[in-house]
Amino acid sequence: MESILEVLTPDNLVFIFKGFGLTLYISLIAIVLSTFIGTVLAVMRNGKNPILRIISSIYIEFVRNVPNLLWIFTIFLVFKMKSTPAGITAFTLFTSAALAEIIRGGLNAVDKGQYEAGMSQGFTSAQILYYIILPQAIRKMLPAIISQFVTVIKDTSLLYSVIALQELFGTSQILMGRYFEPEQVFSLYILIALIYFSFNLAISSLSHMLAKRWQQAAE
Repeated sequence: MESILEVLTPDNLVFIFKGFGLTLYISLIAIVLSTFIGTVLAVMRNGKNPILRIISSIYIEFVRNVPNLLWIFTIFLVFKMKSTPAGITAFTLFTSAALAEIIRGGLNAVDKGQYEAGMSQGFTSAQILYYIILPQAIRKMLPAIISQFVTVIKDTSLLYSVIALQELFGTSQILMGRYFEPEQVFSLYILIALIYFSFNLAISSLSHMLAKRWQQAAE
């Protein structure tokens, strides 16, 4: 027990939660940017302009079929970016392609009669998309989007092994170098796992609650 308490000191906990703060910082910015870019890509791929459809299709298929680890390496080493911007850029690049397909699927799931109804009321295509299609599509694609957000948070653990970024998992690896007893190492892993689990469970629970409320409101 004493050996475990040696690990869970206030200084170590502060260090770990600083890493967790960096994980959330990278994840939040990447998620916001990816959602915006992914929405634009989804609309482009669903649109009638053949050039925009080709551009968005090439981007989506190329980016999402290349491992995110390779994007992290490429952006950090080839473009000589600093660690944190490189991490944000890599996750934004990869996640936007994944979200684009999720959002496109949600848009396509909305009945085409909704679009025709909007046209009959004199709405423009942009107004139909914003006021009619997107609100309905969000309800359908929310679980998949939240799942992708959770994946982003978990996958930030790749950043330490690739570019030595001291996010949540990275801080645990640094502390591992100071402790050698099995119970100390195990306690560190359990703590990190609990932090990831608790936060991601909270996000998933919130999404389920929102989906349930929307379903009740629709009924």
